Amino acid sequence: MGKAKKGKASLGPAQRRGRRKRVVHVFTEGLVTEPSYIDIIKACGEPADPVITVEVRIANASAPGSQRKPLKLVEAAVDLMSSEQRQARRSGLAKEYWPQVWCLFDRDEHEGIETALKQAREGDVKVAFSHPCFEVWRLLHHKPVTGTFGGVCGQATARLPFARDPKDGANIKVVLPHQVVGRYPEARKRALRMNAEHGEHVALVNRDPYTNVHEFVEQGLGITSY
Repeated sequence: MGKAKKGKASLGPAQRRGRRKRVVHVFTEGLVTEPSYIDIIKACGEPADPVITVEVRIANASAPGSQRKPLKLVEAAVDLMSSEQRQARRSGLAKEYWPQVWCLFDRDEHEGIETALKQAREGDVKVAFSHPCFEVWRLLHHKPVTGTFGGVCGQATARLPFARDPKDGANIKVVLPHQVVGRYPEARKRALRMNAEHGEHVALVNRDPYTNVHEFVEQGLGITSY
């Protein structure tokens, strides 16, 4: 399916009338991990509807670290979503082809997470949120996740089965195909079981561990498995 495209935050109208394509703009907290993961699943994923092409645009590919905090990501994403919706309405684009805007960010030790989540909801921006970090989702591709991490991402990273491998562990931030391909169905099941351990009364920001990256895979990228 090709690699995720990198570029400016707004790259023009998502689609013209009659073309069966949907654009997904993605703002990632990480500079390397999430984009490398997206490239893999776009190349190897099974689309829910082969007729519809989903074009992924990494909206903040060149953004510095100071612009990658959750609140900054959401603010930029809300602005882009507003612009894309206006263009979609003007072009008469069918609603099912309207662009989506997603933010992928972690709990880590960030401030303002609840505010970021609220602003995203109000701005029609979707969020794939991981607690304490994206490595929980990577870990679920290999085994169930139990216990808590106390908000420390390093503990999740240390549990990755390839963390101490001289080859795979050399640059642990890069997601490699053999680490995830063929493992999605189990990762999704494990994520659902893990998330269900938290009661509905527990605020999302306090659910440790937690991840809903599978929703981004299915609802955003239109992929059923990889």
